[in-house]
Amino acid sequence: MLFGRGKNAKLTAEDPSVLGAAERSPEADKSGYGRAAKGPFDASERDTAVGYVDLGALLIRPVEGLQIRLEVEEATRRVVAVTMDLNGSSLQVQAFAAPRTEGLWSEIRAQIAQSVASQGGTVEEIEGSFGPELVAKLPTSTADGRRGHRVAHFMGVDGPRWFLRGVISGNAVMDRAAAEELEELFRSVVVDRGESPLPPSELLPLRLPVEPGQSEQAVNGAQGPSAPERGPEITHLG
Repeated sequence: MLFGRGKNAKLTAEDPSVLGAAERSPEADKSGYGRAAKGPFDASERDTAVGYVDLGALLIRPVEGLQIRLEVEEATRRVVAVTMDLNGSSLQVQAFAAPRTEGLWSEIRAQIAQSVASQGGTVEEIEGSFGPELVAKLPTSTADGRRGHRVAHFMGVDGPRWFLRGVISGNAVMDRAAAEELEELFRSVVVDRGESPLPPSELLPLRLPVEPGQSEQAVNGAQGPSAPERGPEITHLG
């Protein structure tokens, strides 16, 4: 399991004045299901000074048995996604810049459906824990050459000036108890949007975790065989 340093202390969502402001703000709750109270959270809504793995735009709270992988773009060595493996299932998360008042999930669902269809797959839209979600089936071949398919479950949440996408694969696609574990992981993610101006749908910057005594410049410049490799989800389901 990876561990990293936390952010500076911030106001917590348990503060009634903070919760009330977040619940009343269309910017903070564009997903419409009470995101500011239930998660995933904005960095202004959680104290992340202790107990989170700091990956830049995403902060992850570890749980027992969790393994964290960073998906790296081969050409640029840029970290483009975080994958969390737990009990035979995986949750991949990516955060994107979004407009202040409009959400991206409706548009992105249409893009995912088009991408899956272009690969010969099918998509079903369902009403899930986070509102509209997608279950995609993509054709694949087994090790002995037989045709089959693999299933991925897409979730999306619109936050204040950010959008968070999650992709569940593995046992949790069919096992409801396993799915609830990964949904709880998704809820606990904290997004640090930052103040830099970014166009909508721009990937928010991720990086390797900073260990005590190590500079961020050293981490961002890390190269060589120990650097994490890009995972297959991005190639097939991006």
